[in-house]
Amino acid sequence: MTDLLSRLGLTSSNSGAWAGGALPDAGHGTIASRNPANGDILGEIQLADVAQYEQVVATAVRVQKAWQLYPAPKRGEVIRQMADALRAKRDDLGALVSLEVGKIRGEGVGEVQEAIDIADFCVGLSRQLYGLSMQSERANHRMYEQWHPLGSIAVITAFNFPCAVWAWNAMVAAICGDAVVWKPSLKAPLVAIATHRICEEVLAKNGFSGLFGLVIGADKDVGETMIRDHRLPLVSATGSVRMGRYVGTVVAERLGRTLLELGGNNAIIVDKDADLDLALRGILFGAVGTAGQRCTTTRRLFLHRDISARFTERLVKLYEQVRIGDPLQDGVLMGPLIDEDAVTQFETAVLEATREGGTVLTGGKRIAGPGHFVQPTLISADPKMAIVKHETFAPILYVMEFFDLDEAIRMQNDVPQGLSSSIFTTSFISAETFLSARGSDCGIANVNIGTSGAEIGGAFGGEKETGGGRESGSDSWKAYMRRQTCTLNYGKDLPLAQNLRFDL
Repeated sequence: MTDLLSRLGLTSSNSGAWAGGALPDAGHGTIASRNPANGDILGEIQLADVAQYEQVVATAVRVQKAWQLYPAPKRGEVIRQMADALRAKRDDLGALVSLEVGKIRGEGVGEVQEAIDIADFCVGLSRQLYGLSMQSERANHRMYEQWHPLGSIAVITAFNFPCAVWAWNAMVAAICGDAVVWKPSLKAPLVAIATHRICEEVLAKNGFSGLFGLVIGADKDVGETMIRDHRLPLVSATGSVRMGRYVGTVVAERLGRTLLELGGNNAIIVDKDADLDLALRGILFGAVGTAGQRCTTTRRLFLHRDISARFTERLVKLYEQVRIGDPLQDGVLMGPLIDEDAVTQFETAVLEATREGGTVLTGGKRIAGPGHFVQPTLISADPKMAIVKHETFAPILYVMEFFDLDEAIRMQNDVPQGLSSSIFTTSFISAETFLSARGSDCGIANVNIGTSGAEIGGAFGGEKETGGGRESGSDSWKAYMRRQTCTLNYGKDLPLAQNLRFDL
């Protein structure tokens, strides 16, 4: 472990504020990063204070002024170098993700690959920040719209994707000409520092040191200062619905913008004509991957009554074969929850489900010993149960039956969240119905794949209490820029729109 941390530039004590280079200890206290699989301390991080936050933001704002004038394709070249730098450290950084947040090795490396993929995407995007030309109703006039950098933006990330979600925002924002100030989760600070160091080295080599800032501090001072900061016109925040409501309200009061990626209560519908082997594999990864700690985790399963009994029996057997343990060991499919609070929430949800009439089909208990391990859990439930409408960040899957597709879609949509959804079916009509306006109300709708595993080419995000934000691919870059409509008069007259006359 020591060698791994050393290769990533980490020590036993690490700065929590980076404005180009690391800032000296502010004497504001420290936090420990712990391995959730065994409780071992991975390293100490010095907490940033408001004065250090000011230094980080001031640096980002200053560097952004030069960066926005750097041609976008040249910005793309810098991002290409970042992609190569991340490639060189992919396996080590992926192992650190596993150590710090408990993802199995494949998921840890896969997360870093997501950061690389979005950087590659942005290299091409640097030549595609297109505007539109429009026809003017006035003779000898030309109209078009163009996009300018928004400025310096804030990115607040959660523990479960400590590298990739920052990259979704930061790489796109940088291509758009923005600076980025990052406040990561206090539960995953070492991944943030290591990721930042890799990218900062590239920026420094190209003369833009400090374009990416990092500040690791408490919500009550650094977090509050950040969301109220008028120098940051956009705040992109990933986390709970409660957090998103608060951030959205505070930023709106200063007429800033927010990009919110909040809760998910994702469902899979398995119709009677589905390929059941395919569905089993999709459900298992969707519900058990990352120990149920993805925003796209499958939390509700709707089975057609004709296949429900035999499918549930097969699913129970699969769940009981899931190997749980050290996420860096080969063959392990599920690591630990992030901390003891997460275990408590898991146990509380299982208890509440049984109180409401649910039946635990398998799992439902914590695993004795070091670390924050629990059993992947299947619960037979009724869609009207209150706990079913609540997102518990743990490997709990509620299993329910339906009689026809309209009923299944109605039950799927009957929750406050609207992130990801899937249907397994071989019926063209059922698939198209699910994807139609009367189908899934989620931001992501899949056919014959699970709810997890979004690719960077598509815009990622959800509706309702999920927050409405869109990150990563497609035209999500527009969130990080400001639109400007331009009208040019190349004639000798000054006609007004709508045939208005204003003559003396």
